[in-house]
Amino acid sequence: MDKIAMTTPLVEMDGDEMTRVLWQMIKDELILPFVDLKSEYYDLGLKNRDETDDKVTVEAAEATRRYKVAVKCATITANAARVKEYGLKEMWKSPNGTIRSILDGTVFRTPITVNGIEPYVRTWKKPIVMARHAYGDVYKASEMSIPGPGTCELVYKAADGSTASELIHKFDGPGVVQGMHNLDSSIYAFARSCFAYALEMKMDLWFASKDTISKKYDQHFKLIFQEIYDNEYKEEFEKNGIEYFYTLIDDAVARVVKSEGGFVWALKNYDGDVMSDLVASAFGSLAMMSSVLVSPHGYYEYEAAHGTVQRHYYKYLKGEKTSTNPIATIFAWSGALRKRGELDGNAALMNYADKLEEASLAVIESGLMTGDLAAISTLPDIKTLDSESFIKAIRAKLAELLA
Repeated sequence: MDKIAMTTPLVEMDGDEMTRVLWQMIKDELILPFVDLKSEYYDLGLKNRDETDDKVTVEAAEATRRYKVAVKCATITANAARVKEYGLKEMWKSPNGTIRSILDGTVFRTPITVNGIEPYVRTWKKPIVMARHAYGDVYKASEMSIPGPGTCELVYKAADGSTASELIHKFDGPGVVQGMHNLDSSIYAFARSCFAYALEMKMDLWFASKDTISKKYDQHFKLIFQEIYDNEYKEEFEKNGIEYFYTLIDDAVARVVKSEGGFVWALKNYDGDVMSDLVASAFGSLAMMSSVLVSPHGYYEYEAAHGTVQRHYYKYLKGEKTSTNPIATIFAWSGALRKRGELDGNAALMNYADKLEEASLAVIESGLMTGDLAAISTLPDIKTLDSESFIKAIRAKLAELLA
């Protein structure tokens, strides 16, 4: 068959460790044989980020603003151990945090459900869509180690020269302090993205924070969400029989595990980071969740919402076969290619993306799967495959569906 043509490139952000290995396998087996791929490539592997003083991450985000669609591999966020392991110049910030700060918007994460993989929470019947704010909070925080006794204040200097301050703490000895921020423009965009997505999907929308403790910061989010709902979305929500409500995050967690699912759960940046991993794991596997950053400016960045699978990578380096699940990375590619096709009016590319996802799930439902799924599957006849064999099985099914 002729390869499917692309008219506009998408931005390709390569990553680290085992997911980088899978990235190339997926391209070689599932994309390049079927699609005349056009991409602008950026190497976001930790070594290259270090060599470029992390400028490559900014360049990749700026390219996404130009081309509107990006696909990203999982990347390492450096800690002290990684600095030593890789001999880094410094402890570089999270590339995801950098990209999200430039693009702004909301990260929507949805469990990829498949027959034979049942949620650990027995009441869950439908996917729970996680809507995570993609700007600010601890990901843009400033931090300081306090060496000894003294006073720490939060100080605002207005453009007119006036100042306002708030006591943080009077230290009697050493400690640590952190300051974080957010922007009204970003919070409004976050709220509108969540309401629009829930309305499009005909799902209830929950928003949860901790305004009883954070009486200014978290309450600010709560008030903006309520304002947007009352003034812009209430009538449409009621017309479509869906509900918006706010609740404290601890109450939301208790309600989530007793629910049937089937709603959008909106959370601030860090809360969304943690809870999306919890929801993904409870639905079966971190490797079974799609993730897309939707910017109010019309940019889309698709990614695998899990780590770089370091343990499997070390086995791979020893020449051992690994059974690493590539589904989230495959769905990152399919999502980006589908959106590229949608923006370009390329029906063939959109159909290919649909068939790639269909083939991936069909292989699992046939009993062929990676080790993480085999350990929890309820299917009667299961065969555990290594990553390469699993991807090749998907290729065979994909070729059949596209024939």
